[in-house]
Amino acid sequence: MSRSHRANHFGTICEKRMAKKRRFDLDRASWHDARFQNGTPVEIKSTMVEHADGQPGNFKIYRKYHDRLRRADGWYCFVVYRPHGRSGCTVLDDKMVRAGDLPLIQWHGGGDHRDTQQAKIDLPDIFNI
Repeated sequence: MSRSHRANHFGTICEKRMAKKRRFDLDRASWHDARFQNGTPVEIKSTMVEHADGQPGNFKIYRKYHDRLRRADGWYCFVVYRPHGRSGCTVLDDKMVRAGDLPLIQWHGGGDHRDTQQAKIDLPDIFNI
């Protein structure tokens, strides 16, 4: 399984676990993954606590989708996990952050296929890790 396929696999696991824990309705669109019961959009972002090369995980966000989430007064659900085995993972922590309350974002370069700028948010910017 390729690295991006594994990340997608773990991301899907995290989305389902957060939907159950936080009582979201999964409602995937280009700019959000779920909605609160009241219809407010939620983008679920997950990352490994540490990559295979020892580097800490980070969250990638895309400007076009972030701006839309902010306009909708939406939220991010950040999830940090540790993979185990070929397909399992343990959620270590999760945190809700209103899109308008993210730490200072440094936009850069293209998001390749997303046709927008991107930013990386480091784990310590969200979690006490």
